[in-house]
Amino acid sequence: MTAHDDVRDEVRTRILDAAEKLFYERGIQAVGMDELRTAAGVSLKRLYGTFPAKHDLVEAYLRRRDARWRADLAAYVSACGAPDAPAARIRAVFDWLGTWFAAPDFRGCAFINAYGELGATSEGVAHVTRDHKRALLAYLTDLVRPLDHPAPTVLATQLALLIDGAITSAAIAGDPASADTAAAAAQALVGASATARA
Repeated sequence: MTAHDDVRDEVRTRILDAAEKLFYERGIQAVGMDELRTAAGVSLKRLYGTFPAKHDLVEAYLRRRDARWRADLAAYVSACGAPDAPAARIRAVFDWLGTWFAAPDFRGCAFINAYGELGATSEGVAHVTRDHKRALLAYLTDLVRPLDHPAPTVLATQLALLIDGAITSAAIAGDPASADTAAAAAQALVGASATARA
C-alpha cells in the first residue's frame, strides 16, 4: 500500500464517519453534500472524487454500518458463551439490543430509516437494506438450528420481526425496555418450540 492509498483510505474513512453521524442522526435527505464536506474536513472536489454521487455515499455508509452492526452483535452473542445453550444465545441478542437502545445516539434502525426515506426511489438503498435483513435472518437461523426446530427459518423470521419491532418501538417511544418485551416474546417462541419437540 502506498502513501497515496493511505491518504485515500483516511479521507474515505473521514467522509464515511461524517456521513454516518449526520445521516443517522438527522436523516439522509436533510444532509447536503456541502455539510458533509465541512463535517469531514475535505474539499468538495475530494468528496466527489471519493463518492461521485450522494447515492454512492449513502450505499457505502449503509454497507459499512451493516458490517459493523452485525459484527458487534455476533461478538456480543459469542462472548456470552454457552454455545451449547441456544436459548441463552438468542436471549443475548435481545440483551445486546437493550444496550444499544439505551445509547444516547440511538435513532432506530439505519436501514429501516433509509428505506423509509428513499426505498421507493433508490434501488441501491432498497438493495442494501434487503441484504442487511437477509444477513440478519441467516445469522438468526444459525442461532436457532441447535434447537432442532422443525422449521428453523420460520422461527428465525419470527425473531427477526420481533427485533425490527423492538428497534422501531424503542426509537419511537424512547424506551429501551422494548428489548425486554421482545425478549419475553422470543422466549415464548423458543419455549413453544421445545414443548412441541417433547
